[in-house]
Amino acid sequence: MPDSDGRIRLALVDDHKMLLGALSEWIRGAASDISMVAAVASWPELLTHPEFPVDVVLLDLDLKDNLPISLKISTLKTAGVKTVLMSTYSEPNVVREALAAGALGYLVKSEDAEMIVEAIRTASNGESYISAELDLALNAAEVGGVPKLSAQERRVMALYGGGEPVKAVAYQLGISEETAKSYLKRIREKYRVAGFDVGTKVALRKRAIQDGILLQTDDAAPSAGF
Repeated sequence: MPDSDGRIRLALVDDHKMLLGALSEWIRGAASDISMVAAVASWPELLTHPEFPVDVVLLDLDLKDNLPISLKISTLKTAGVKTVLMSTYSEPNVVREALAAGALGYLVKSEDAEMIVEAIRTASNGESYISAELDLALNAAEVGGVPKLSAQERRVMALYGGGEPVKAVAYQLGISEETAKSYLKRIREKYRVAGFDVGTKVALRKRAIQDGILLQTDDAAPSAGF
């Protein structure tokens, strides 16, 4: 559970000391709802840390310890800890294995820092968050089908497709305007890969209704002319 201040208790595990230090400082300064309680360079250091178990672990997939990632994820899950994985590469089979083992998030290290914070928040709520780049790789074979959207992406699509401006979408979901824009970009890219053009707000609204994300009655304004 979050700490007494309601903040998410986070541990960061990465054997790249420079990244470990930089990301720790960035999260401490940029996310007031996240409490960085541990930043360690190895798996044993995490398990023996006095603050463990935490709410969420941001875990480097590429630790050179030869331990199966599925074992690490199941260990954390047993301890009630949510796992978000980071990696320098995006091999779909590795991603699928990690998600099947119970990871709630998967990011490439080139992801914007703000989206890393969003992934931590999403995992803390028990929802999955996957880097847009990885998501597209996972769903590339599903062209012609409805793309898989995360719970937060569906909320963004419903609000924006229902007529809300980006600023209002961000406010209602408790995220920044830039994060809301990033979600819209991800949504449009997923649909593009699936073979649907939702580049305009009108097209996105139509698609949201067709895919059951937005009810026709959700919009008070008449839909004629859309």
